[in-house]
Amino acid sequence: MKVIICGAGQVGWQIARHLSGERNDVTVVDNNPDLVRRASETLDVQGVTGFASYPDVLEKAGARDADMIIAATHSDEVNMVTCQVAHSVFAVPRKIARLRAQSYTDAIYADLYRRDHLPIDVVISPEREVAEAALQRLAAPAAFDAESFFEGQAQLLGIDLTDECPVLNTPLRQLNDLFPTLRAIVVGVRRKGRLFAPDPGDQLFEGDQAYVFTHREDIHRTLEVFGKSTKKQERLIIVGGGNVGLGVARALEARSDRIRAKIIEMDRSRAEYAADHLERTIVLHGDGMDIDLLTEAAIDRADAVLAVTDDDKTNMLVAVRAKSAGCAMAIALVNDPTLLPLLGELGIDAHINPRATTVSSILRHIRHGRVRQIYSIGDAEAEVIEAQVLGTSPLAGRQIRDIEFPEGVLVGAVMKAGKVMKPTGDLRIDEGDVIAIFAMTPDVPEVERLLQVSIDFF
Repeated sequence: MKVIICGAGQVGWQIARHLSGERNDVTVVDNNPDLVRRASETLDVQGVTGFASYPDVLEKAGARDADMIIAATHSDEVNMVTCQVAHSVFAVPRKIARLRAQSYTDAIYADLYRRDHLPIDVVISPEREVAEAALQRLAAPAAFDAESFFEGQAQLLGIDLTDECPVLNTPLRQLNDLFPTLRAIVVGVRRKGRLFAPDPGDQLFEGDQAYVFTHREDIHRTLEVFGKSTKKQERLIIVGGGNVGLGVARALEARSDRIRAKIIEMDRSRAEYAADHLERTIVLHGDGMDIDLLTEAAIDRADAVLAVTDDDKTNMLVAVRAKSAGCAMAIALVNDPTLLPLLGELGIDAHINPRATTVSSILRHIRHGRVRQIYSIGDAEAEVIEAQVLGTSPLAGRQIRDIEFPEGVLVGAVMKAGKVMKPTGDLRIDEGDVIAIFAMTPDVPEVERLLQVSIDFF
């Protein structure tokens, strides 16, 4: 498949990395020659320097025979015009645009823009994706990472292992004997910075980070097995009243469990806007790092603080200060992946990576229709792929123990007739089943072969 990626920033580079690694013809366009050079020198892609919305630049990038264009520049207007030009001038079949401004996304999601007037097939809103990721973290407060699968019936949890974990130094195969009714499986382990898919004989050690795939009904029990408490979140303080913070507060207000939330926002006009658009959420105007303001917000009685300003370092400092003031849990939004190793040392419990959530969302929309969901882990080190099994797939009609998966691949769960099942060795995979697979990035092409799907959507 021939794909043009407009924007060679963090998101565009990661998408190019994924697609070029899977033997697609990828061209990257950006008006920054250094970013284009970085992409073309480090990835198997072609690079074109220029403004993505210019027809001559798109033609140079090969738009006349492109199958898809992904507009992920830093400008919403450039992304929209790029899709319009790709449609009107070059008839590119599939167009995806990343849009940040809430005014645009609200109108598009409300279907006020008809496709023939604004020809964008898929709109990706980073703020909406990040707000959803924040809600996922709050739903599993003891996990540093969380993502739902099988329409919410299962969840991937990232769990930091401490000396309180009762299953340390226990071979993973023995977990089935110790907890035979627990529908959970460890699919990935990060040890000393390296992520890998564990073997049944591998053990877990203090300091590891375990990625566990579990049934929704077994989330709390799974967390307890790995030494985590599961206290319900009732009081939340959100630092940052931008689109992300406002989106989280709105979602919490719509829920039935009535979480009491407060927002702290430094910009007065933005704080007033948030107050006008929320019903039960208390909005405080001031600096989220001001200990007096945090005390006024009762940070010591809060179950969690969610720092989602537009500055990584501010979010990290807010999280650290909130924890030192007695807050039980701190979640920070962090864009820069080089800062992630510091979070554990600073005592920050969980993080949200906007780039990873946006990349996962884009990948979910460009895979074949049989692939229902994709979640990118870490710095694009691995993926969890949820897909329906075709009758032509080498998986169909075989027991899991008889399938020759690559070393970096593990099955997280299988859904049969709407029921999520633990992937035991004697479980048979049949046509129509839905399977969730953890795969290290180099093994993704082999997983696609086994699933008989392709990035090509035609």
